[in-house]
Amino acid sequence: MTDWTDPTQVTRASALEMADAMRAGTVTSVELVQAHLDRIAAVDGPVHAFLYVNAEEALATAAAVDADRATGAALPLLAGVPIAIKDVLVTKGMPTTAGSRILEGWLPPYDATVTAKVRAARMPILGKTNMDEFAMGSSTEHSGYGPTHNPWDLERIPGGSGGGSSASLAAWETPLAIGSDTGGSIRQPAAVTGTVGVKPTYGGVSRYGAIALASSLDQLGPCARTVADTAALHEVMGGHDVMDATSLDEPVPSCLEAARDGAANGLAGVRIGVVKELGGEGYQDGVKQRFEEGLDHLRALGAEIVEVSCPSFKYALAAYYLILPSEASSNLAKFDSVRFGLRVERDTIEKTMGATRAEGFGDEVKRRIILGTYALSAGYYDAYYGSAQKVRTLIQRDFAAAFEQADVLVSPTAPTTPFKIGERIDDPLAMYLNDVATIPANLAGIPGMSLPAGVAPEDGLPVGFQILAPAHEDARLYRIGAALEKALVAQWGGPLASLAPELEVAP
Repeated sequence: MTDWTDPTQVTRASALEMADAMRAGTVTSVELVQAHLDRIAAVDGPVHAFLYVNAEEALATAAAVDADRATGAALPLLAGVPIAIKDVLVTKGMPTTAGSRILEGWLPPYDATVTAKVRAARMPILGKTNMDEFAMGSSTEHSGYGPTHNPWDLERIPGGSGGGSSASLAAWETPLAIGSDTGGSIRQPAAVTGTVGVKPTYGGVSRYGAIALASSLDQLGPCARTVADTAALHEVMGGHDVMDATSLDEPVPSCLEAARDGAANGLAGVRIGVVKELGGEGYQDGVKQRFEEGLDHLRALGAEIVEVSCPSFKYALAAYYLILPSEASSNLAKFDSVRFGLRVERDTIEKTMGATRAEGFGDEVKRRIILGTYALSAGYYDAYYGSAQKVRTLIQRDFAAAFEQADVLVSPTAPTTPFKIGERIDDPLAMYLNDVATIPANLAGIPGMSLPAGVAPEDGLPVGFQILAPAHEDARLYRIGAALEKALVAQWGGPLASLAPELEVAP
């Protein structure tokens, strides 16, 4: 039972518990927001999850929600529950940098669609979270503003590119966060911080106002510490948007209802496909052990486990790292010193552009722009980018065949637990391998979830369990994820986030 007068307990409640307590009059939104702002002030120095803290506006939003609630006005489910937003989403009145020095200090003149939906849901925005520059990275070490640290071990990475969002959850600085997932940037950070993250079906959440990395791969999604909280946020974010040409014109999935059904009724009759190609060599022993335990729980819940093969997956990493840099090369051309952002003056516009991009972009962004420009150049387009798109089609066919045999597919989310900061920074290929299990979902546009599977016995660090569903079937993730989460919470004696070591609090 949460003591709502104790700020420590307040920040450790779930988002839905907070919503229930506000409706019952046990706590106010202002008290919730202040408790989280105090937590950010106390622990975010060493964690560095936030690039910008939006205290004044968050408290004003909370006060307005409290005032309306006092009159008996009908309010959205998550009204008054605080949230953090990855700095890839534009936010009117708040700096938006995408983790890059080239956008330092930029104040967008408009809100992204998802930002507008959060505001319409009356959710106080605590601030903007750190990320790898333009979402290029798997560790948040490539942020132009310094790395974020994993609250489980401050010497280790919190995943990427959305390490700020995942770390803010694991550090109890926010109950909800928004991320973006181009090749695993929601799911992989969730895995290594013991939190939950979902990449919706491509087009299920509007990308309008999300600073683009690779437009055919990018997808915004919800992050939280429980499956049900993630489901509730998914319903806030989802829906058709006329401002996004790739937006799906279909109803938002009943994610929260599906999560409650899975937790209550088990998984009798559900077929779970274990992807042969997403495991084995290169996967840490503890990761494999916790994954197998997850499968045992699914069997106990009534699910049937089958093995499926997706042979084209072995080419997914190579195809992804041609498609993504190619699209990034095109999308990042707009940062030219002329229209907005950093400007390094030289005596001609060509030299000004060159100097601005040289100073404003980090090494990883430059590496991928060069690779993408080469892959798109005359004489190489068909050999590289064109071939990668053909592999993408093969991967989509493999998924289609696999989903004829199983309702969902499962794998470890990441091959290892979080590595130490600096350990792989000079080895891009080793860094890219972090995404080997998450990339196929982006290439196919299907939804995926990572939820905590426990901690690896060899190092005591979090392990993620990935669930993949067919396109448009996002609700399946929540049904199966909530059922598995309930079993795992019983095994571990509580939510995995509660097992993390206490952070040192600033005086």
